[in-house]
Amino acid sequence: MGEQQFDCALDLMRRLPPQEIEKNLIDLIDLVPSLCEDLLSSVDQPLKIAKDKEMHKDYLLCDYNRDGDSYRSPWSNTYDPPLEDGSMPSERLRKLELDANNAFDMYRDMYFEGGVSSVYFWDLEHGFAGVILIKKTGDGSKRIKGCWDSIHVVEVQEKSSGRTSHYKMTSTVMLWLQTNKQGSGTMNLGGSLTRQIEQDAPVNDVNPHIANIGKMVEQMENQIRNTLNEIYFSKTKDIVNSLRSVQPLTETRQQQALKQDLAAALQRRNKTDN
Repeated sequence: MGEQQFDCALDLMRRLPPQEIEKNLIDLIDLVPSLCEDLLSSVDQPLKIAKDKEMHKDYLLCDYNRDGDSYRSPWSNTYDPPLEDGSMPSERLRKLELDANNAFDMYRDMYFEGGVSSVYFWDLEHGFAGVILIKKTGDGSKRIKGCWDSIHVVEVQEKSSGRTSHYKMTSTVMLWLQTNKQGSGTMNLGGSLTRQIEQDAPVNDVNPHIANIGKMVEQMENQIRNTLNEIYFSKTKDIVNSLRSVQPLTETRQQQALKQDLAAALQRRNKTDN
């Protein structure tokens, strides 16, 4: 029964507006307290922004850079609030993490023209894992508001030969958009999608880990973006067009009357010919 409740709760959270995930999650936990830990670890929540006081740069908060009540900055590699024994990546992985943050910072700037990105890595027994986070909020316009949150969790299993690695990436994108115009009023669009991909790729000077992961992130975001556009925006446009005609009602009635007159005239002509 508990597993069935959990599946139903997850399905419900996927269908509710992404901009209200935190509120809905709290309400759901109040209804079913026994699912608290499972829901908190399974439901992706909108990313929050913090400021690295040492490096004066923004970074994103999530469960992957949290230790207790402190969060680690990818820029200075320090916890806020300070934490003496917080988990840290190995020296080799920390260097890779810094390179990845710089690479995805440029990726974010080119694709999103703003926003905040963060990359966090942690060691595994036969490789490493990481998360790539990107957040882009609206441009401050009073008529259009919105937010894009993408979370890419990747696991890298390095083969014993060292020439290839196996990559497994799970991506979740949460998108919402709100318009407020005099002609149409307030309209809310939003949703979230989760997709997964696995592949083997060579690892060398030409194709380092960051390049391989970057290609997967770019491919996945393009696919999810196209799917969201087709499901939410194109479908909404079709529904609105079916509910509202761009022609005046009088013109529509005139066309219907003309069709009826033509049909009646054809019937009279057929009777006369017979």
